[in-house]
Amino acid sequence: MEGYFIIALKSIAVYVFIVAAIRLFGKKEFAQLSIVDLVFILLISNSVQTAMVGTDSSLEGGLVAALALFLVNFVFKKITLNKPTIAHMIDGDPILLVYQGQLKSGGLERAQITLEQLESVIREHGVEEIRDVDLAMFEVDGNISVISDNFKKTSRRRRKGHRVLGNNAT
Repeated sequence: MEGYFIIALKSIAVYVFIVAAIRLFGKKEFAQLSIVDLVFILLISNSVQTAMVGTDSSLEGGLVAALALFLVNFVFKKITLNKPTIAHMIDGDPILLVYQGQLKSGGLERAQITLEQLESVIREHGVEEIRDVDLAMFEVDGNISVISDNFKKTSRRRRKGHRVLGNNAT
């Protein structure tokens, strides 16, 4: 039984380490996974497995490690829901990327994303140019939110019963 307690403690330590490392090194990798990011996540999980369970490759050892991870995750979720200051420490703040068509280059640096990545996300939101973006934010979950007056105009046309193809209303 003592061995399982050690497995649980090691698993919790690894969990806390990974959360801190993600906070320190950035979250964008988890919102928009590239092949390199996916390989990174797989290798991280594989590299810490032995640290959690040691030589115990039994079903029970694996289940104890998984249970400890579920429990510590549950506790983290409860704490961040009830304690905004701790949630802020873990999640950080949203970062302003574009405001009223003007690129905020400091925001790109803080979010650790390139102009090309931002432009790609903006196009995914149906906006062709940065100058047409009213607001783009790098959210605490690693996603990028885009608000555009073009979208508002398109939405108004749709509500009026017009069908919109590309940028041209029919």
